[in-house]
Amino acid sequence: MTRPKIIGTGPLLAPLPEILESFGEIIVTPDQSQESLLPLLDDAIGVILRGDGTFTEEALHAASNLQVIGRTGVGYDKVCVTAATERGIPVVITPGASARAVAEAAMAWVLALCKRIVHWDQQVKAGNWNCRYENENRDMEAATLGIVGFGRIGQQLAHLAAPFDMTVVAFDPYVSSEMAREFNVTMVSLEELMRRSDYICLHAASTVENRGLINRDALAHVKPGAFLVNLARGALIEDLDVLSEALEDGRLGGVALDVFEPEPPDVNHPLFRHPNCLTAPHSLGGTPRATYRVYKSLADDMAAAFRGERPKHVVNPEVFE
Repeated sequence: MTRPKIIGTGPLLAPLPEILESFGEIIVTPDQSQESLLPLLDDAIGVILRGDGTFTEEALHAASNLQVIGRTGVGYDKVCVTAATERGIPVVITPGASARAVAEAAMAWVLALCKRIVHWDQQVKAGNWNCRYENENRDMEAATLGIVGFGRIGQQLAHLAAPFDMTVVAFDPYVSSEMAREFNVTMVSLEELMRRSDYICLHAASTVENRGLINRDALAHVKPGAFLVNLARGALIEDLDVLSEALEDGRLGGVALDVFEPEPPDVNHPLFRHPNCLTAPHSLGGTPRATYRVYKSLADDMAAAFRGERPKHVVNPEVFE
């Protein structure tokens, strides 16, 4: 008899293999394309989506034995959740597992932009010592930090900002003012957040409703010279053009991007040549501690589904009702 398979669309790290290997043979596709995934689904009882891996209705139809779909991270927009729910298949994610690492990365980029770390390094190495008389750093103390999306990561960032004596405001239609006050945070509209914030950090999930949330209209209200940091999803920003335009005319003083839409981005875009644009390849949340937590959470929840139990972090809990 053919052994059941658990298919991953990218490397599956410890402790996931050790936890799930008793349920089926673990196979990693050579790439994240549907062409690589579809032929492996006939005996698959579980699928784990990494990176840009998608799971369409076509894939679901090919996986007649599927019991659970797992997704590293919190975004599940690339999973056909409605169709999976109709089949009674739970979709599990890993919220909070990398929250601290992402919040630390956001604070690191806020500090780098505020203190012009990259600029000073480049100028000294170019022999331009007297640049110290031409530019200056910014302050964190008494500045306003605006957090778009006040879930686990946003809350961690607010906690990290507290020692800097910053004013923290947040926009999140799903979070109450009472809960935010526990973090000494004031909930405001997006327009007010853009108008007041010296530093704007995006930590919202990618949904149909907030796609392009940061667009020309939103940036029309931004505090001149504010910094924008995105470690959430590239789709939250309308496109790279709006950031480039805002940098060129001074509405934004700098941007730092770990995520893009699509990924990888077109690095020939003018934004990537701007001296006040910092970038990373969707990597800043991947610390050893965070990575272990992500795979432990995912493996535990998928194992629960294989045993017929309810996972802790399930997108469609109605399949268990």
